[in-house]
Amino acid sequence: MAKDYSRTQRIGDQMQRELALMIQREIKDPRLGMVTITAVYVSRDLSHAQVYITVMGRDDDPDAIELNLHILGEAAGFLRMQLGKVMKLRTVPQLHFRYDASIRRGVELSALIERAVAEDRKHGDSEE
Repeated sequence: MAKDYSRTQRIGDQMQRELALMIQREIKDPRLGMVTITAVYVSRDLSHAQVYITVMGRDDDPDAIELNLHILGEAAGFLRMQLGKVMKLRTVPQLHFRYDASIRRGVELSALIERAVAEDRKHGDSEE
């Protein structure tokens, strides 16, 4: 049977679950918003991990996004140490936090589609 699910993907998924709990419970910075981890991509050599986040309720505010990324960047060493205690890995990847704009883009595309459908209905009703 072929490997459909690689080791790096499994590690990324476990890191995503663990980081979500750690950010919620361990980081006490009051400036940190409601952060959701959307994905974790681990390099093949397990030396780096790209952690993609969204900030709930503040998707339109670039300053709030930048502040949250800065806070998480400063806490990356602490989170990496905590991951080392929880996960059974020889080396824990360095964490690099990135903003995931796909949720915001999805909402914008949904709004465009809804607007186009409403326009279509309006034009369809006027022709009848």
